[in-house]
Amino acid sequence: MYPLLETINSPSDLKRLSPEELIQLSGEVRRFLLATVSQTGGHLASNLGAVELTLALHYCFNSPNDHFIWDVGHQAYTHKIITGRRDQFHTQRQYKGISGFPKRSESPHDAFGAGHSSTSISAGLGMAVAGDLLGSPSRVVAVIGDGSLTGGMAFEALNQAGHLNKNLVVVLNDNEMSISKNVGSFSSFVSRKLTGNYFRDLKKEMKGLLENIPAFGGNILKFARRAENSLKGFLTPGMLFEALGFEYIGPIQGHDLPQLIEILSNVKALEGPVLVHIMTTKGKGYPPAEQNPDQFHGVGPFDIATGKVSGGKATGPSYTGIFGQTMLKLAREDNKIVAITAAMPDGTGLSPFAKEFPDRFFDVGIAEQHALTFAAGLAAEGFKPVAAIYSTFTQRAYDQVFHDICLQKLPVTLALDRAGLVGDDGPTHHGAFDLSYLRHLPGITVMAPKDENELQHMLKTALYAGSPMAIRYPRGNGYGVPLDEELREVRIGKGEILSEGNDVAILAIGSTVYPALEAAAVLKEKGISATVVNARFVKPLDRDLILSVAKATRHLVTVEENALMGGFGTAVLELLADEGETDVRVKRIGIPDRFIEQGSQAQLRADLGLDGSGIAAACEEFLKSPAVKPLLTRVK
Repeated sequence: MYPLLETINSPSDLKRLSPEELIQLSGEVRRFLLATVSQTGGHLASNLGAVELTLALHYCFNSPNDHFIWDVGHQAYTHKIITGRRDQFHTQRQYKGISGFPKRSESPHDAFGAGHSSTSISAGLGMAVAGDLLGSPSRVVAVIGDGSLTGGMAFEALNQAGHLNKNLVVVLNDNEMSISKNVGSFSSFVSRKLTGNYFRDLKKEMKGLLENIPAFGGNILKFARRAENSLKGFLTPGMLFEALGFEYIGPIQGHDLPQLIEILSNVKALEGPVLVHIMTTKGKGYPPAEQNPDQFHGVGPFDIATGKVSGGKATGPSYTGIFGQTMLKLAREDNKIVAITAAMPDGTGLSPFAKEFPDRFFDVGIAEQHALTFAAGLAAEGFKPVAAIYSTFTQRAYDQVFHDICLQKLPVTLALDRAGLVGDDGPTHHGAFDLSYLRHLPGITVMAPKDENELQHMLKTALYAGSPMAIRYPRGNGYGVPLDEELREVRIGKGEILSEGNDVAILAIGSTVYPALEAAAVLKEKGISATVVNARFVKPLDRDLILSVAKATRHLVTVEENALMGGFGTAVLELLADEGETDVRVKRIGIPDRFIEQGSQAQLRADLGLDGSGIAAACEEFLKSPAVKPLLTRVK
């Protein structure tokens, strides 16, 4: 089925293939990608669009001696397949399988880990400088998409790369812009010729000749440069990159393998920073993905013949969907509500908002730092901005939360989707740290709903609190609980008791509340009675409620889908210490001090003891264990 692909076990195997065989191989890779991703799910459209580019890069350069850095990593599947992981590829993004992103510990061909955006040029420049200091002849290639180029970090790196003038190749994989065939073909022809040895040598000779003409040579050279730049600006969009100090080549048709190989072979011989602009088509070769690339960006298992995604076992509407519906409902009543996202209107549930309120919706691109300071500016002028960004990506804008929102006490609402364990995308995407990195900031309120109904009430609470607010909620579907028609504000800093018992109190937050109730039911069958508290707020904590259940049971178990270090359980310990309750025993359940690999949410929660049976077992063991006498007592 894959006669050529089955012979490719390393990039060196590519180099013995003829141009015709490489074209055949690209078709086999596409079929292999479709067959595999349709079973496992994954990032399909971007990978289908990068097949020829990947094969050409590996054909022209020599990995792992030459280093490839794949920005975000959404387009690195072909790279993985031809670097010795073909037989493992069916495990990508699966529990205990290979990662869906480049990963240094997985292969020497993965020069730099990825998962977040706009990092490739910075990392590539660091490697290029290191190679120069070490006297290494290796080349560095950073592959970045046009979406990632919206991130400010990418331009910071471009600016320094042009200044340092090191040997760095940046490949801009442009799969969004359209370009007419005539301009594209002519520009490709010009780029092929201008990167060849003859024209590069001729250019150097002409420069030397003109500089040596007495009196007039300098002026003629300046005129020639102006003419060259004007022609380039007319033919290509490369003026910006040239201004940053890069040699710009392109745009190039990204699915023409012979042309790509010719240009990249020429580029390999160039000195200094070079940017190669490649035009590709997302979903190339699979019509459903070409027609709906966003739907097939990150997709679950699907039927190849129809493109229809396989149904799941959803028990209720998604948290993301409820967030989007609630935003619409509130915005219809208040024209000061605005919505902001960082290149993810669909992923955050804001597409319906964008359609109904286009003047109050802002997609800033992959620019989380800008998104939050932009929101702060809106809030300073009396608006109620909601910045909907995945928890893991909000980490990129920590300073903006501190400096531009909290310090200035501006009423910005952070809607942190995908908080906790997200599943198959693994450690780069788990939202495992937001409770820890937000709760210590003065002035911010941090809350998490137990279900989708509570989410909609918390969103209204946040929008009318008049201060910095953060709501974190998980990926996936809710519990199918009834949704109240009338939205109400939740009393800030107040939790609720869901069941009462005398032996132990389980303090749960967000996605762990219902598992805590399941644990209480399991414990009841064993003769252990448990109080279950829906804490709701990590900051401010419900001081009175926590102290009352602590005094009643003297045994507290905190449960959170967040890092244990600095999280909800730590906050409870701090409260007890401050109040002098040193004889209350506390057990914390959460995410340990390590990065959690990929796997289904259910599997990972079971592994970490965050499901009902795990919480029950931890409580039972905790109650059986001997008490440890505290080393410190309160000074009166």
